Amino acid sequence: MEELQASLQPRGLTLSTFHDKGRSLLAARDFYPGEVIISQEPYVCVPNNSLSESRCDGCFSKSNLKKCSACHVVWYCGSSCQKLEWKLHRLECQLLAKLDKERRKSVTPTIRMMVKLYLRRKLQNGNVIPVTAMDNYNLVEALVSHMSDIDEKQLLLYAQMANLVNLILQLPNNDIKEIAENFSKFACNAHTICDSELRPLGTGLYPVISIINHSCLPNAVLIFEGRLAVVRAVQHIPKDSEVSISYVETAASTITRQKTLKEQYLFTCTCVRCNKLGQYGDIQESAILEGYRCRDNGCSGFLLRESDEKGFVCQQCGLIRNKEEIRKIASDIKALSDKASSSGNLQEAIVLYKNIEKLQKEVYHPFSIILLRTREKLLEILMQLEEWKEALTICRLTIPVYERFYPGFHPLLGLQYYSCGKLEWLLGETDDAIKSFTKAVDILRITHGTSTPFMKELLMKLEEARAEALFKLSSREDS
Repeated sequence: MEELQASLQPRGLTLSTFHDKGRSLLAARDFYPGEVIISQEPYVCVPNNSLSESRCDGCFSKSNLKKCSACHVVWYCGSSCQKLEWKLHRLECQLLAKLDKERRKSVTPTIRMMVKLYLRRKLQNGNVIPVTAMDNYNLVEALVSHMSDIDEKQLLLYAQMANLVNLILQLPNNDIKEIAENFSKFACNAHTICDSELRPLGTGLYPVISIINHSCLPNAVLIFEGRLAVVRAVQHIPKDSEVSISYVETAASTITRQKTLKEQYLFTCTCVRCNKLGQYGDIQESAILEGYRCRDNGCSGFLLRESDEKGFVCQQCGLIRNKEEIRKIASDIKALSDKASSSGNLQEAIVLYKNIEKLQKEVYHPFSIILLRTREKLLEILMQLEEWKEALTICRLTIPVYERFYPGFHPLLGLQYYSCGKLEWLLGETDDAIKSFTKAVDILRITHGTSTPFMKELLMKLEEARAEALFKLSSREDS
């Protein structure tokens, strides 16, 4: 890792190893909010193609796609992306083309990524693709696999997947055990590639970015510019401090975050938030996020179980809610949720989700993450139905929850302000749109920078809204 260490030094970074969390990335100088800490192209990546949706292998676009005529698996939007990928896809294409139609259906994005991993290693070993300190297979080998922590069922699945990869590759001396271990590395280290609005597009392996450890209160954020992974500081990171990002949704109780991290990444978090587990503030936050509301609508208190477990007592006014009452409402919510999730009709779904929201408002705290997720689903459907006014009402209800549970420079908060601003501007509420766009810019210029097409579009919308407001003001004055 000496070459990597030398490559990181000019970037103001250094590698270190801690006994409790392994390799870590440290700041060798001060970083400030909005500053790029590190960026990396993927060692390998694949779009999230499915039977219903395909994307270009080069840029992940959905437009003007044409399927590779030889392998019938990979799509490209044009010759530039095809040329960009050709050295690697030429080998992959030959292998995929040999598969029968049924076997080809088994080539999932994850299988494809593993095939590409070994083909890329082969090309680098043959000097067809250049090797650098930030781009080489040794970095993949150094990633933690957690194989000893995986249960038998998962190990069997990895072994089956490894056999399929070996069948496709048809390379001599392939190590099935090594391929299975690399699948485990994917599970713990691969990143979901998202667009600027955090919508998933594909999966990529970024071995240097993967060195950055998790915190539930991170000082940096990972955003993608196309396929390029970019880590920016969201707070001042003093020299010799560890750089951290979040691997999971941070708007969740400590117990939920810990469970997700343990199941998906096979470690127990000991960050400053998780170390407060069981303390009064942590209990309060968890009860608000995932617990119930006081039956007095005028009270904003949170509920905890009574010692006899017959009900829940409000920690603010002392009123007790009967456990059976809550259980009955929760049962009704589940029945509606099951129906809504399987509904293929948007009009029917919107009615169901409105009824779910109504019941959830009766039982969950106003800042409940469960209620928030229902409103996010409502917002999504209302936007599809072009019910703009109602969508704005719902969007505005989500903002206070985002503000409460996300740090000031969190991309999701900035994006929610952006959504709100677009709806306000569409409905002619220009002054409110300017306020929302301004708040969005204040956050997203830190997390996203200012040079991407997405940010340029946002800044342009803000300027157009300001120009429209000035025009309206001058028109009123002239009249």
